[in-house]
Amino acid sequence: MPTPSTLDELLRQLKRRPSHGADLDLRALIDWLGRQVDAEIALVDRVGKVEMSTARLAPDLLAGLRPALTRLSSGQMAAAATQSGVLHVRCEALGRQVPRPVLVVVSPLPLAREALALASHVGALVEVLRCARRVDALELRYQQTAARLRLAVFMALMTGEPTLARRMTTGAVPPLLDAARLRVHLLRCPPGDRGRIIEAHQDASGYHGRGLMVRCPVYDDHLIALLPVDHDDDGAGGTLAATLRTLVRGNEHYALGISASVPLSTTAQAYDQARHALAVARHTPGRVAGYHGRPPLAALLPRREALTWARAFLEPFRAAPQLTRDITSLALHFPRSGVARLLNISRNTVTAHLRRAQDALARDLDDPRSRAELALALAITDLLPPGDTTAAEHLPTPSVDSLLRTEAAITWAHDFLRPLHIGTALAVHQTLRTWIEAATDAQRTARNLGISRATVRSRLRTAEHLLKRSLLPPGPGVHDVVHAFNITDRAP
Repeated sequence: MPTPSTLDELLRQLKRRPSHGADLDLRALIDWLGRQVDAEIALVDRVGKVEMSTARLAPDLLAGLRPALTRLSSGQMAAAATQSGVLHVRCEALGRQVPRPVLVVVSPLPLAREALALASHVGALVEVLRCARRVDALELRYQQTAARLRLAVFMALMTGEPTLARRMTTGAVPPLLDAARLRVHLLRCPPGDRGRIIEAHQDASGYHGRGLMVRCPVYDDHLIALLPVDHDDDGAGGTLAATLRTLVRGNEHYALGISASVPLSTTAQAYDQARHALAVARHTPGRVAGYHGRPPLAALLPRREALTWARAFLEPFRAAPQLTRDITSLALHFPRSGVARLLNISRNTVTAHLRRAQDALARDLDDPRSRAELALALAITDLLPPGDTTAAEHLPTPSVDSLLRTEAAITWAHDFLRPLHIGTALAVHQTLRTWIEAATDAQRTARNLGISRATVRSRLRTAEHLLKRSLLPPGPGVHDVVHAFNITDRAP
């Protein structure tokens, strides 16, 4: 039998971590065995190919062992000893699953009993390491599959399709889909922390208890958590909501935005709310903020007239392919690179579809005013329940300016911009207006105002805090700013 000191050295070999890949732990073990027994070692895989060997093993020698290796691999024998010229050869099959790998030991002299036992121990450990590696690979594939399924559920909810989400998860429906309402918690954290947080709270089904956490497919430093409202009440200890708040308290690089309570079918609305809340949270001492926004502008406009205008505005757009409409809608909320990542397409493809949408609408979608107008039309039609025919065909089509001159719209705009008219916020107001006029280009804004680009971005961050809207990168918050400026400029 191997001596205790030899077995101790074998354990030390196992503890050494590979530095350049998973195969190095096996190769180091094979080389170590060769030095210990003064022999050349080879590991032959399940199909008879040399997977790795010590440096001086002659390939021709193994070719002459092919019949014996075949019988060992097929399970007809467990071990075999033979000679090749003056060399002594010992072969041992590893594991139980047929076909089996084979460990080959070639030495100039017959091996002592202790050396044979050590070789057998190393062979068993090689197979254990190989099994562990297969288990690690299976675990990785499981985690990747679970992450893709969670993301698919989230995307189905973002499109307002809870039923589709249930159909995608037949046999393993997440408890979240049994809730009537949810909140979106949007955690900003270092990208590398997201996987650790998700896996720490993942259960055996691949979900997170009654909640659901996903890596944001657009922003690398965002983690999205969907929690049913009966699960995330402020006083409920031990919940994911409490855990996220604790993470923020313990790390100054974290921030958390929380949406209002919404039905599952309006998850996209809750996500936008959480983005706005996160923009505010980054400027608050506790770095946690809930959404306390006012009703959206689209819901305040006269219903019949607004629907008539929106349908007329979108009519040329409806003839575009569905993918073009989907990409254009996403591009109103995310940068083009983010849309490309979200749909797994190239940025050039996104640009081509947006160009097609521009041609159909006769609008420049690089202009924040055109983007805001399109977003308003889509928001108005999204408020229409299926089968609703509120907007009569014979009604004259109003202009968007007439819709925005209503008392409710003017009140909304004045309330929205009021924080920018207080004290030192006037400089922020001027910068924000110039930024819109410069098509949200910070460099052009800085040049037009005679200030640095860093000052522009600092003032935009201040505007986010004051308006409680996310402005960087451009998205729904910018649309609100555009409409508010447009309304107040034309209001009495």
